[in-house]
Amino acid sequence: MTDKETGLHKIERLITEQKNIRNIATSAHIHHGKTAFTDVLLAAAGMMAAKNAGDLEEGMTTWQHADEQERLMTVDAANVSMPHEFHGQEYLINLIDTPGHIDFSGNVTRAMRAIDGTVVLVCAVEGIMPQTETVLKQALRERVKPVLFINKVDRLIKELKVTPEQMQERFMKLIAQFNILLQQIAEPEYARKWQVNVADGSVAFGAARENWALSVPFMKKKNISFKDIYNLYAIEDEKQRKDWIWKNAPLHEVILDMVVKHLPNPLEAQKYRISKIWSGDIESALGQDLISCNKQGKLAFVITRIIIDPRVGKEVYAGRLFSGTMENGMEVYSTLTKQKTRIQQVLVYEGIKPKQVDKAPAGNVIAIVGLNTEVGDTISTEEIQPFEAIKHIFQPVITKSIEVTRSADLPKLIEVLRKVSKEDPSIKIEINEETGENLMSGMGELHLEIIENRIKTEKGLEVKTGPPIVVYRETVNKACSKLETRTPNGHNIFFLSIEPLEDGVFESIQSNQLPETRFKKKAEDVWKKLEALGIDNDEARQYKEIYKGNVFQDRTRGLVLLSEVIESILDGWKLVVDGGPLAREQLTKTKVILYDAKLHVDHMHRGPAQIYPALRNGLHEAMKAAQAGLLEPVQTHMIEAPLDFMGTVTNLVASKRGVLQDVQQEAGQVTVRAEIPVAEMIGWSNDLRSATEGRGISNLVDQRFKPLPRELQAQVIYKIRQRKGLSENQ
Repeated sequence: MTDKETGLHKIERLITEQKNIRNIATSAHIHHGKTAFTDVLLAAAGMMAAKNAGDLEEGMTTWQHADEQERLMTVDAANVSMPHEFHGQEYLINLIDTPGHIDFSGNVTRAMRAIDGTVVLVCAVEGIMPQTETVLKQALRERVKPVLFINKVDRLIKELKVTPEQMQERFMKLIAQFNILLQQIAEPEYARKWQVNVADGSVAFGAARENWALSVPFMKKKNISFKDIYNLYAIEDEKQRKDWIWKNAPLHEVILDMVVKHLPNPLEAQKYRISKIWSGDIESALGQDLISCNKQGKLAFVITRIIIDPRVGKEVYAGRLFSGTMENGMEVYSTLTKQKTRIQQVLVYEGIKPKQVDKAPAGNVIAIVGLNTEVGDTISTEEIQPFEAIKHIFQPVITKSIEVTRSADLPKLIEVLRKVSKEDPSIKIEINEETGENLMSGMGELHLEIIENRIKTEKGLEVKTGPPIVVYRETVNKACSKLETRTPNGHNIFFLSIEPLEDGVFESIQSNQLPETRFKKKAEDVWKKLEALGIDNDEARQYKEIYKGNVFQDRTRGLVLLSEVIESILDGWKLVVDGGPLAREQLTKTKVILYDAKLHVDHMHRGPAQIYPALRNGLHEAMKAAQAGLLEPVQTHMIEAPLDFMGTVTNLVASKRGVLQDVQQEAGQVTVRAEIPVAEMIGWSNDLRSATEGRGISNLVDQRFKPLPRELQAQVIYKIRQRKGLSENQ
């Protein structure tokens, strides 16, 4: 190669060499060092000044918003690409730096679709934390292979002053814990295969802020021992110390060697990932293109992130190209909007900056301009089986109403809210035309606070928000007997019932093992999965649609006209799922069964205007008979505080309708695991801080919906209905 090759030319050349591409992410608990780690890699690739790498003032390149710098934490995932040389070959590393705070973990879920491997960072002092477990779950749900980096080792030496032997002991314990987690979460086939191991170099350790890392193979190669690391911190002269690091333990070299050796290229990864994230026919031409990551194949691109340029409002769609080649000016088809559009720009990343290229082949993380769609959409040249929906591990549970301070800004607010939900799909926006109320739901109070602040500062719109509202779900507690419901014109009758959905089926829908979709043709894969869950073969074949954790079954026999109205019946059912009879909250964990129908021969008498009300009235009646009730969101938190505050913490949990699950004491610290209803957790972090004099911390471990206590049901339903302005019969 000549010396004059620019960075962009090099990346343009490398995107075509699929076996030398690695699509990876950083993932970890908050403040375990992901962004400083990314900085050091970028600096080594010559894409930022080395002296600024990991510096909170000058560095943190992937923090693109002012609020990230103010709060010293990553909010948005950021794409970067950089070349790396290993054993005389050049590699392209496409990396996504992801957030660690639980409120922004939707960004982690979406990033996992685009990548094949992840570097999980764990702080050497704090160890495996609840969010470490969450990011591992998110990776393994998308069949993304992890490797481990134990970060902040300098703190062990400087703060805890551990001996080399104690350090090794600590590492072994951390690695064992990580592998146990992997064993518990991963699918059986990968649980053993993906175990990390010190000896083979799939574990590294170091200090990202200090720019050093080591792995056992690298230590052998350079003839370095743990004692050398201790001697390093005895060196007074900073320049001398940096020289030693650069010569003997440069972070970028150790980490990227680990990435190249232990994480798969797209050709390898797509062989086993596609069947997990795409439910189409693997034997079809497209299925084979996807599995082989075919550059010449049919186009298949999945959008995982949308960035709206604040200056010009241009929408940039970033994602993963699984098959085909994306070219400037080509006409593409969106499976979500069912529309064709022309690509205006194809972009690849050079460092953090997107740069335009003429074309990019399969196996790359790229971005395109010229679409108008949403995250999760599959882009091709014609209608194809789309990829599975990108489903977050937790659902939004906190809502705020949002309004403008000046009524003249109302049209602008609706446009801004549309953009906000495009950029961050974890935010759910509901615009109520009747009451004029706009609702914004997010993962937690901090999530909504950041979004509100960005609307004011970045979108330039003065808004005010109401107090936090909790999101509930409606469900049924028993099966009801078959009942009939008529269309308003009296010409059609449906016989149906409702009952709670089986636990196993519901869990499989939640964990993405069963797809949420309308089944139009034989769904052999789904039938097999249902049979494995104990559903008999006949019933499995009656599944017509799975939607938001609810199931619709068709048990009718030989109804000729049913095929003409089934779409309207399913659409009518979905309207009820979106807002149930108790308080217009979403339904969950229900199974609706259609037994029979008497239909008018003239299609004029059985249109949607007749079918929707019949289903709504019938299902409302059925839910009443099946003892409908509300479910409330309940979070499991791991609370840590000094031992003196044990009584204070347990009393605080009890005062919030909380249930203690486990209390452990160790080295002057107490760790309390408790389940607390979200409705009682508004202002939780402040309450915990004041109760523990600022020394208590709380981490979310899990979140699920549980029945609201019977004595609170009527009062909560009344409050929600009042807030929504619902009359008696609505």
